[in-house]
Amino acid sequence: MKCVIFCGGKGTRLREETKFIPKPLVEVGGRPILWHIMKIYSSYGINDFILPLGYKGDMIIRYFMEYQWRNSDVTLNLKSNHIKIENNDEIEGWNITFVDTGMESKTALRLHKVKKYLEGEDNFCLTYGDGVANVNIKNLVDYHLKHNKIVSITGLHPRSKYGLMLKDEDNIITKFEEKPILKESVNGGFMVINKRIFNYITDENLMLVESVLPKLAKESEIKVYNFDGFWHCMDTYRDYEDLNRMWNDKPLWKIW
Repeated sequence: MKCVIFCGGKGTRLREETKFIPKPLVEVGGRPILWHIMKIYSSYGINDFILPLGYKGDMIIRYFMEYQWRNSDVTLNLKSNHIKIENNDEIEGWNITFVDTGMESKTALRLHKVKKYLEGEDNFCLTYGDGVANVNIKNLVDYHLKHNKIVSITGLHPRSKYGLMLKDEDNIITKFEEKPILKESVNGGFMVINKRIFNYITDENLMLVESVLPKLAKESEIKVYNFDGFWHCMDTYRDYEDLNRMWNDKPLWKIW
């Protein structure tokens, strides 16, 4: 099974970092968050990746083109310019397809533009290039294959960013709750999708979540994979700091 990871956004809420590099290359523990996401999938035997690129996409290509010699010992003969890569047994055996899907393309259009690289795949994984989790990808895929719906989405209950005030009918405060876990589910990415989704996607510049998934929801074609484990998105600079702190302390998404 192949995995599509959206890598084209501008990451405007993380401008402290994304002014200079694309969001998927923002580092956690000295490695791009994209690398962490790919390691999660690779841990479950998924090693074929399709990266729809946009903003500063050439930097993502360059990172992986230089990946082997940056992570190995290298012997260089200056006269012949012969390069020998040493001690590269731990280099991941990933197949990566880079697709320039345009600077201003929205997610549905980006997915449409990589369709040809999914030929022969009845189902594929899809996620965003800025979130990590300890979700069991095998269980997620098995769940998806058991039903006949088009989309399976990992649904989770995030913590509120704010403390809540509970009040009675007379507006008397009865309790304060500091950043409680919310009852509502949110889209945590980490989806599995059937190829029938391309019947709903055209070359229009639309968002997947705002335009395509609502249509599928009306047709009862989406099921939620309930997940109560660790999940964290790098949306802001504070998230960036939190993830790096977690990496140095206890990185719960590090399942490899």
